[in-house]
Amino acid sequence: MTLPSSLYQHLITKLVVVLDLVQQSEGITTPQAKQALLHATNDFRNAVATAKRLALDLPGGELVVREQDEIIMMLTQLRDGKRRQLHRFFVAAEDDNMDLDSAASTP
Repeated sequence: MTLPSSLYQHLITKLVVVLDLVQQSEGITTPQAKQALLHATNDFRNAVATAKRLALDLPGGELVVREQDEIIMMLTQLRDGKRRQLHRFFVAAEDDNMDLDSAASTP
């Protein structure tokens, strides 16, 4: 089962509509504005509820604490490895720049 990505993409759009209605210069003083806000908030709420239901219905989404700890440890190791790679890259780049600088200053 896959999640419909369009549903999640439209959540932001629906939220923006609600925020735009709330922040309009005339506010929500007119019956039409109140009705539009009610419709927009209901639309957003229903979309969030659907997204939440679909996410909760995904199979295999439950992890015990031990599995969570293993994943966190794996991700931490991956992060640390990427940081070491990045550090080596910058050290190598600095060495290359120093070689170029020293060559340029040599008469």
